[in-house]
Amino acid sequence: MLAALANIFRITELRQKVLFTLAMFIVFRAGTHIPVPGVNASVIEQLFRSGNLFGLLDMFSGGALSKFSIFAMSITPYINASIILQLLKVVVPTLEQWSKEGEEGFKKTTKLTRMLTVALAFVQACGMAYGLKMAINNPGIFSILLIAITLTAGTVFLMWIGEQITARGVGNGISLIIFAGIVSRLPDGLKVIFQYLQAGTVSLLNVILFAAIALAMVVFVIIISEGIRKIPVQYAKRVVGKKAYGGHTSYIPLKVNQAGVIPIIFASSVLMFPVTIAQFVDVPWVKAMGKLFQWGSPLQTTLYVLMILFFTYFYTAVSLNIGDLSDNIKKNGGFIPGLRPGNPTTEYLDKVMSRITLAGAIFLSLIALMPHVIGWVTRIEGVYFGGTALLIVVGVALQTMKQIESMVLMRHYHGFMK
Repeated sequence: MLAALANIFRITELRQKVLFTLAMFIVFRAGTHIPVPGVNASVIEQLFRSGNLFGLLDMFSGGALSKFSIFAMSITPYINASIILQLLKVVVPTLEQWSKEGEEGFKKTTKLTRMLTVALAFVQACGMAYGLKMAINNPGIFSILLIAITLTAGTVFLMWIGEQITARGVGNGISLIIFAGIVSRLPDGLKVIFQYLQAGTVSLLNVILFAAIALAMVVFVIIISEGIRKIPVQYAKRVVGKKAYGGHTSYIPLKVNQAGVIPIIFASSVLMFPVTIAQFVDVPWVKAMGKLFQWGSPLQTTLYVLMILFFTYFYTAVSLNIGDLSDNIKKNGGFIPGLRPGNPTTEYLDKVMSRITLAGAIFLSLIALMPHVIGWVTRIEGVYFGGTALLIVVGVALQTMKQIESMVLMRHYHGFMK
């Protein structure tokens, strides 16, 4: 491993990219400690200790939400804007056309994403400031507006940092910011486990069991995330002039988990809504509804799994157009052995994708429920491990390592890992 790390820093360009990325991480972590003006942070920290819902949201912001810092909303509005635009491609022809225009279309989509991010961030910041007005020193319209503008500016600045990492650093900047926020909570989790050991709440055997389950989950996530179904494609030989083209065999890699982490985000966002409303609305039936949908309740868990299954199929259908895939194979003179081009190929690909998507949906459901299982088996509460966080950390780490590997291979035959 030391030789592999040394291999990175021998390349000047890669060394500069890695150091720039680390510098942006330092800026991000420093910003999580800059408080929003006019807010009593101790009141908000007490509120976030009272429920798993807020603790989960705080983890994705790297602790910035419980401190109510300028980065309290993290990069969430940007992610929401990107997902909304991706879903709108199905119903808005202009967005679909932009996706086919190459670099120029990408610039138009990026500009629209930024504008939508600012709008969503401001609306979310206003709602957050109003909902947490009990923590504002001088509650009023001016104070709420000031807090909303500050939080929006923090999100926009994070968006800029993410774009700078993508352009001048290593990996996808937005993903790495989320990655850094999640990983930064690891020391707090280890501290909680150590406190449990000191207090005698859990035994050393519980901690070893927790570590074994965590390691098994990481391996499981890596296997499924890298899992693909290879569909063989045979390309017919074409003669153009005096040269022959084609005549080779390739394959289409269909991912088992095509939807990624999006279904869990969608499902959790929908189910968090009634619980979030119940936190701020003092009406008996609303409070009863919040208890009914409380995180970990039988109803919430059942709906959580069903929604993950639904959103997995939904987002897979949106992100992967089987019809276009079949048409591209036909246009390039290819065919799947034993199948005619056209409708038979489309039906076959759709059938295969439906089957492996079911496996991916079950995988996502298991990963989403693992935090509850780990807490029940090991009796270690308050340490969130699994679900969205684990998928993001593993996925971002794999993609970043692949990018570094490809950059090293351009200059060293053995690459980053032998």
